Amino acid sequence: VRASPTESLSWKKRMGANSSSKRPVFDEKEDVNFDHFQILRAIGKGSFGKVCIVQKRDTEKMYAMKYMNKQQCIERDEVRNVFRELEILQEIEHVFLVNLWYSFQDEEDMFMVVDLLLGGDLRYHLQQNVQFSEDAVRLYLCEMTLALDYLQSQHIIHRDVKPDNILLDEQGHAHLTDFNIATIIKDGERATALAGTKPYMAPEIFQSFVSGGTGYAFEVDWWSLGVTVFEVLRGWRPYDIHASNSVESLIQLFSTVSVQYSPTWPKDLVSLLRKLLTVNPEHRFSSLSDMQTAPYLSDVNWDAVYEKKMEAGFVPNKGRLHCDPTFELEEMILESRPLHKKKKRLAKNRSRDNSKDSQSENDYLQECLEVVQQEFMIFNREK
Repeated sequence: VRASPTESLSWKKRMGANSSSKRPVFDEKEDVNFDHFQILRAIGKGSFGKVCIVQKRDTEKMYAMKYMNKQQCIERDEVRNVFRELEILQEIEHVFLVNLWYSFQDEEDMFMVVDLLLGGDLRYHLQQNVQFSEDAVRLYLCEMTLALDYLQSQHIIHRDVKPDNILLDEQGHAHLTDFNIATIIKDGERATALAGTKPYMAPEIFQSFVSGGTGYAFEVDWWSLGVTVFEVLRGWRPYDIHASNSVESLIQLFSTVSVQYSPTWPKDLVSLLRKLLTVNPEHRFSSLSDMQTAPYLSDVNWDAVYEKKMEAGFVPNKGRLHCDPTFELEEMILESRPLHKKKKRLAKNRSRDNSKDSQSENDYLQECLEVVQQEFMIFNREK
């Protein structure tokens, strides 16, 4: 998934990156930190973090780096989410996930360095009016089936499967990202929180919120997969749901509205989508073994899927970045604390802190920052 050395070189030319022949050497015992990376360009913005392309100075490998401002996370009460995402990502690794390589922090930010996928997300391609062939979508369905089956084996509910969170690599294979609202449920437990993106959330999540019910489990991700596959094929979603819809109205909707499938789709595809979009989670397809029983997937060689030997039906154009170019402009023009000026800024802050008694104007914030500093989990997959 990571760029090969030759790709890195063409990237460096395109990015104007440092291609000096001398690679820096870092102390093996030293934790990986911000100085180990060269920032190439901004490529995205998450719910409370930004993403840029970086190159590790010693190995010249390319990654994506997500960084989250500590103060903003504290003010928005999102530190717990960041910590849970880190805890989950440090424990998992799979060919169809966006895997974590390093995590570290400095005074301002928390950083996660992950696989770099240059093919863009499915939402971006839908917005570019890409017409995905049925073959292309069938492969995404298989790849996401393996990803969800793996997460289930690790007791993880993702809770936010949608086109925005499925990234393509340069060969066109799908990878699930963003574990920001994922949760871990141990044997027999159920989740109860109202979490997710409304148009992709399973009926039992709303039901559980309204009636207190029995909660929900892994089946919710398979419902979201059904909605996603329908949308990527059709260009719109099976249910007309928006963020503004009330939870009560949605419960009503699922019991009264029936999904309209395209008359041109093969019967086997429609019957599989019906199994994923089954309102009762007990009857919904929700595992690899369920999916393998579907006539639509009866001839799939699952080992070949896992080894990425199946040719993708849609291969993103290699010569360009598949993301909104405004991210880069924002970082350069609007960002009050741009990454490329971090070193100078931190040095200035430190000398200011040393010169005055750093009794902060906001003691509470200071306390929170110290707690984050102490509890943040540093990680290095290579070790």
